[in-house]
Amino acid sequence: MSLSHRPVEARDLPVICGFAQGEEELFFFFPKARYPLTVEQLQGSIDQRSDSTVVELDGEVVGFANFYQWEQGGTCSIGNVVIAPHVRGRGVGEYLVRLMVRLARERHQASEVRLSCFNQNLAGLLFYPKLGFVPYGIEERQDFKGRRVALIQLRWAGERADSVNQAE
Repeated sequence: MSLSHRPVEARDLPVICGFAQGEEELFFFFPKARYPLTVEQLQGSIDQRSDSTVVELDGEVVGFANFYQWEQGGTCSIGNVVIAPHVRGRGVGEYLVRLMVRLARERHQASEVRLSCFNQNLAGLLFYPKLGFVPYGIEERQDFKGRRVALIQLRWAGERADSVNQAE
């Protein structure tokens, strides 16, 4: 499996829009969007964010993420994390999140890297701690149907720091 990464390009947006397999998945990676995700919605998010990055598997776009908060020497918050359904569980998400941590630390000299995960996203809640993220807060939110949900905030605790450099 040959993974690589690069900045997102306009031609990637229709592909990324197809990653969410329903309203709930879209809510997990882009809570403000309406299903189905459109190129215009995604471009609007990208325009307000930093370091929008795609992961490619043998030349095919299979992952996407960016920072919704980025402060030189401060906090970088990873957002819009999504992986193509047909490659989930194959290491793409790990590669992408490690890469974003490395970008935060090297490009922005971030002292803290954060991300958030909704309580219904069991896969994410079990995945992020394996990469060194630990919960530190919970916010009440509403999902796409107006139901109460918990947004669990996590920060990178610096564990497995050696593995961050593997996302090259």
